[in-house]
Formats: sequence, structure tokens, C-alpha cells
Amino acid sequence: MNIYVGNLSREVTEEDLREAFEAFGKVTSVTILKDRFSGEPRGFGFVEMPTKAEAQSAITGLEGKELKGRTLKVNEARPRSESPRGGRGPGRDQGSGGGPGRGGGRGPGRDRGPGHDRGSGGGHGFR
Repeated sequence: MNIYVGNLSREVTEEDLREAFEAFGKVTSVTILKDRFSGEPRGFGFVEMPTKAEAQSAITGLEGKELKGRTLKVNEARPRSESPRGGRGPGRDQGSGGGPGRGGGRGPGRDRGPGHDRGSGGGHGFR
């Protein structure tokens, strides 16, 4: 079972988390997520435990407990959603029109400047 652990102090290591969770059973893996640019911990991680009973016991036993000065948030990890937050979701940069950063989509008269509307009959045709 995959367990989310939040509100982690920057000082908490993967080994610290492993030790805290091993008090409740076998731990398969521990991961603390880090910022991809700075390398600093992002304040949360995941612990994998093989049996649901041990994982549930760890969740109950560690939720609200303090670890290195911070109160832990511990619960069953939810599966990742279909569309990532802040990522390129449907309709973005695919010519759908709209505001800045939304790609192509030019409507009549849009971004053409004055006098370039389709129906203006300006000085560019035959009479």
C-alpha cells in the first residue's frame, strides 16, 4: 500500500521516515520528493508498505505525530489524476484560440491592426 506523508521538515531524511514506519511493519520503499531545480525537499513523500494492515496501522499511529518539529500528515496515497496540474492539458498550445499562451486561433479582425478587417472594403481591391 502506498502512503502519503506530508508536512515534512526539510531536515527529515528518507532513513528517518523508514525508521518511523518500520515500527509498524515492513517498509518496501521510501521517497521524499525534491524540487527539480533547487534540489530542496518539497515537504512531502511516499512510503510503500506491502500489507494493508501494517500500512493502516502506520497511518493511524503516525497521523498528527511530530517528527523533527513538524506535525505529520499521513494518509493513503491517492492515484495520480489523468491531467497533471499546471501541465499541458487538452486545448493548450494546439490552435484552440483564446488568450496569451493558448496558441494559434485567429478570428476575423483579430491581431491584424486597424483597417484590416475582412469587411472593410479598404483600398486593396478592384473597383
